[in-house]
Amino acid sequence: MQLTGSEIVIECLKEQGVDTVFGYPGGTILNVYDELYKHSDEIRHVLTSHEQGAAHAADGYARATGKVGVCMATSGPGATNLITGIATAYMDSVPLVAITCNVGVNLLGKDSFQEVDIAGVAMPITKYSHLVRSAEEVAPALRRAFKIAQTGRPGPVLIDIAKNATAESTEYEKEVPEIIPRSVEKIDQNKIEEALKVIRNAKKPVIFVGGGAAIAGADKELREFVEKCDAPVTDSLMGKGVFDGNDDKYMGMLGMHGTKTSNFSVCEADVLVVVGSRFSDRVIGNSATFAKDATIIQIDVDASEINKNIIVDIDIVGDAKSVLEILNSKLEKQNHSEWLETVKNRKEEMPLNYDESGVTGPYVIEKLFELTKGDAIITTEVGQHQMWAAQYYKYNRSRQFISSGGLGTMGYGLGASIGAKTAFPDKTVVNIAGDGCFRMNFNEIITAVRAKAPVIELIINNSVLGMVRQWQTLFYGQRYSNTILDDPVDYVKLAESLGAKGLRIEKKEDVIPVLTEALNTKDQPVIIDCVIEKDDKVFPMVAPGANISDAFDAEDLKNK
Repeated sequence: MQLTGSEIVIECLKEQGVDTVFGYPGGTILNVYDELYKHSDEIRHVLTSHEQGAAHAADGYARATGKVGVCMATSGPGATNLITGIATAYMDSVPLVAITCNVGVNLLGKDSFQEVDIAGVAMPITKYSHLVRSAEEVAPALRRAFKIAQTGRPGPVLIDIAKNATAESTEYEKEVPEIIPRSVEKIDQNKIEEALKVIRNAKKPVIFVGGGAAIAGADKELREFVEKCDAPVTDSLMGKGVFDGNDDKYMGMLGMHGTKTSNFSVCEADVLVVVGSRFSDRVIGNSATFAKDATIIQIDVDASEINKNIIVDIDIVGDAKSVLEILNSKLEKQNHSEWLETVKNRKEEMPLNYDESGVTGPYVIEKLFELTKGDAIITTEVGQHQMWAAQYYKYNRSRQFISSGGLGTMGYGLGASIGAKTAFPDKTVVNIAGDGCFRMNFNEIITAVRAKAPVIELIINNSVLGMVRQWQTLFYGQRYSNTILDDPVDYVKLAESLGAKGLRIEKKEDVIPVLTEALNTKDQPVIIDCVIEKDDKVFPMVAPGANISDAFDAEDLKNK
């Protein structure tokens, strides 16, 4: 049948099972939005306050569901405003399709109004970007985009459609999307056997879980593997929840703000099995000394991540879930009771701790964990509050912790929380933010109000850029250059002016009543202004480039 390019856009979205799109309209994309209006009973459009918010919301939707997130924007500044969100998704391997429209082909290359080569701009931060010049190209390009976004290591794709292509008509035939198979064709059985031999001979094994295990949905397989290996577990920021954070074998996060137990145990391990991690610099510290006594086995779907940051002994390229299924089918139950006892004692001797005399980020997050029974979806911005959320909320499943890891995008979490809440309206969704991050994109509170997405925005308010100030304190001679936010902003009044509920925490006695009220508010977003001391720090910490065994905390600093 004959359809216009804009009609084909909507039909292709329906083909792919898309039920929600986040975006912001403008001149070149008006034809698409006109068709979207006619199909509003099939595809929900969430109008954000800024295009960056649309990209972050689509990202949060994708991370929470495992499906492809979709965002839309017009040409020029609309398209470029998506870039930070696309880069965020690219760094954390999030399946995202960004649809933009550009000026007509007769105006391309003439510095026309709101013309930008967005496909070229996005090329380094997408798996694929493409300019569609005619209606005939629309369906093949969009189908290819969804396939590429989901195949192998997921990631964002951008399709830019010239305005003439949205108005022209062409023949359209519906297609059933291809089933995206798990990446198993490169799994080397010889490598599997090598890994099994090493694991069977291990005396002090450690399992390190990264975001790839979460993306693969390998929770069940990973937990079976842990039981068979009889080994302690650590994770990265992106790997949270794949292994239950409440389990006795869980040691906490690894790296710059990892637990001493995790850092010291990885340094002592004789075998390190790495599932879906790219060895970020924030995890490994000094690459020359990282796990230097261990035989390292790396499981990753992306062959380009093998030996990129750390030279490994055995690599197994393939989907983490599938690789673990094979290993589990061949591995006998191991026994490392003595090693586990050593790790248990280490956890007891070196627990996470904080000043309990007043309101702190860790205390509030611990109470949030207790009140939500560990079942909330937690999104975060980037900084101290992000690390506290990783340390003190215990995650028990994949896709429960949603945070910008690779790019470290301040302003990410609020949009992401709206995306997660849109996907799971019956779940409690809390965005944990710093006051600096909140200022980046707080206009998306208006989106949450309009979209009837009652998220909770928990601002850990220390009136400074907390993580940067922590570095200035420790490494820059306490020269606080442009990190003090002592503006007279009343976040409670701001919340009310935007149509949200505003609450404030100033002392410990406020914490449970305020959190309880927020959790019981079901009809509107809530902003909690949680006031803490400006010099609270995230511990433990490893100095940049230092050995992870050099982790220190407040007590170590005092005794130094």
